[in-house]
Amino acid sequence: MRLRGYRRAGGRLGIRNHFVVLSSVCCANSFVEQIGLLDRNLVPMIHQHGCTHLGNDKDQVLRTLAGVCNNPNVGGILLVGLGCETIGVDQIESAIETENKIVRHIIIQDIGRRDKVIDRAKEHIQEIKAYLSNQPLEEFDLSDLVVGLECGGSDPFSGITANPAVGLVSDRLVESGATVILAETPELIGAEDALSERIQQQDVKDKLFSRINEYVKASRYCGCDMLGANPTPGNIRSGLSSIEEKSLGCIAKGGRSFIQEFVEYADRPKSRGLVIMDTPGNDPESVTGMVAGGAQVILFTTGLGTPLGHPVTPVIKIASNNKVFSHMNDYMDINAGSVIGGEALSDIAERIFEFLLRVCNGVKTCSERNGCREFAMNRIGPTF
Repeated sequence: MRLRGYRRAGGRLGIRNHFVVLSSVCCANSFVEQIGLLDRNLVPMIHQHGCTHLGNDKDQVLRTLAGVCNNPNVGGILLVGLGCETIGVDQIESAIETENKIVRHIIIQDIGRRDKVIDRAKEHIQEIKAYLSNQPLEEFDLSDLVVGLECGGSDPFSGITANPAVGLVSDRLVESGATVILAETPELIGAEDALSERIQQQDVKDKLFSRINEYVKASRYCGCDMLGANPTPGNIRSGLSSIEEKSLGCIAKGGRSFIQEFVEYADRPKSRGLVIMDTPGNDPESVTGMVAGGAQVILFTTGLGTPLGHPVTPVIKIASNNKVFSHMNDYMDINAGSVIGGEALSDIAERIFEFLLRVCNGVKTCSERNGCREFAMNRIGPTF
């Protein structure tokens, strides 16, 4: 199957042509929401950040906001700022690659009255929509894909059904020259030995294991030891015994490929193949990091069920058991629970792969059809 998408900066291909309205700071959120009501094709994105950040924390928030705008699934952007924030629209705009992409901005304090802000927004909407309507679809290869991997609301079946099936898809993508992102650093705790065998570069290994240890130390600082424990009530309820069991299931999503790189949160991978991104286990924050890093699509496994999606990138939801697929059918795209009844993992992987190709060619996921657009950023510092 040939894939078709929209060519962006650096030859990257988007599988969607979104028009994003993004607040630079939480103080502009209400205007973003109001502008979003002007046209059903707009994708409004709000958040609670954008001001009183310092140092590396400011850099990461800026990198995330600019990275989401740079995602190839985005073709048009309207930035909405207040005017006195730490991370202004000018900083975000200067970090956006504008080849085959249009960016406009509104600064509320410069314009003043609400009706004038809305009128200016309407002018920009007409201009951006006209630009997007003239963008052609082009054919591209699997090697152009960046696919993010996530698991949320895991259960004991996740590590034997959905995650290994995704692992087969991951290996197939890597063999085709694509980039696959394995994330959720805290959910690698206890799986270090299994990961070590798949990392050939010592500097990558050192950086990854150092970051895993930082999460262990951070949990102890908060009065909790993650080693031998289980951090979420849902995992305990589902029957997972420990973070180690969860981690070994988590890394199964990455298949058997060698790990080429360890990248910071919201950074774009420089290597093809399987890479690891430093994200928290928190699902919306982790998914946003991978989207900011360029992921055009996410494969998301779940044993308890979740409606989570993302404003920019389609999220393919894969159920690990028959019960959750039946109970939350309108949120689930693929059922991997049939492995329990005897279906081969390879058959499940083939269904996931074929659906992935269809999504790349425009078929909407359940999260897209349901309007699930969760957007959350990871922070590494306090708000001052």
